[in-house]
Amino acid sequence: MTDIDVTPQDAAAHAAKKARIKTARDRMMQHRTDEKGLVIVLTGPGKGKSSSAFGMILRCIAHGMPCAVVQFIKGAMATGERELLVGRFGDLCQFHTMGEGFTWETQDLARDRAAAARAWDTTKALIRDPANRMVLLDEINIALRYDYLDVTEVTVFLRDEKPPMTHVVLTGRNAKPELLEIADLVTEMQAVKHPFRAGIRAQAGVEF
Repeated sequence: MTDIDVTPQDAAAHAAKKARIKTARDRMMQHRTDEKGLVIVLTGPGKGKSSSAFGMILRCIAHGMPCAVVQFIKGAMATGERELLVGRFGDLCQFHTMGEGFTWETQDLARDRAAAARAWDTTKALIRDPANRMVLLDEINIALRYDYLDVTEVTVFLRDEKPPMTHVVLTGRNAKPELLEIADLVTEMQAVKHPFRAGIRAQAGVEF
C-alpha cells in the first residue's frame, strides 16, 4: 500500500471543511421528511434512459416491492433486462412487451397506434393497482411524440388517478412539455459521444 503524505495542517483543514458540509447537510435533511410517489421522466438524445429506469426497477425488487414494466415500442427482440426480470423475478415484476418494434420497421400508422392504445390500457390497470410501487413505461415518450397517444389523457391520468405512493417512470427521447410540467423528477441524457457514429453496432450487455 502506498503511503499517503498528508500534513497536519491539510488534515485539519480537510476535517473542518467536511464538518461544515455535514452541518449544512444535516440542517437541510431536517426539512426533507415527506415521501410521495414520483413521476420520473428520463429523456434526451443520450444513451442510458432505459438503463437508468431498469436500475430503479432492480432497486424496487431488492426491497421486495412489487413493480411492473410496459414497453411501448420494443417488440419481440430478446433483451437482457427482460430475460432477467421474467426469468428470475417474475414474482415481483410484471413485464409487458406491447410494442411491435421500431416505427421505421412497422411503417403502419394504424397498427402502431393500436399497439400503443393496448399498452396504455395495460399501463392504467397496473398503475391503478396500489400494490405496484413502481411502473416503468419504457419509451412511452416516443409514442407520445408521434401522437400514438394523447398527451393530455396521459398527464391527466397521472395527475388524478395515480395512487399517492406509486412511482411512475417514463422514458424516451423528446418528452413533451406537458409531461415535463407535471413530473417531479426530470433528467435529460446528453449525447457527448456514441460508438454507433464510429460504425460500431448495438451490442449485448450494453444496449440490450
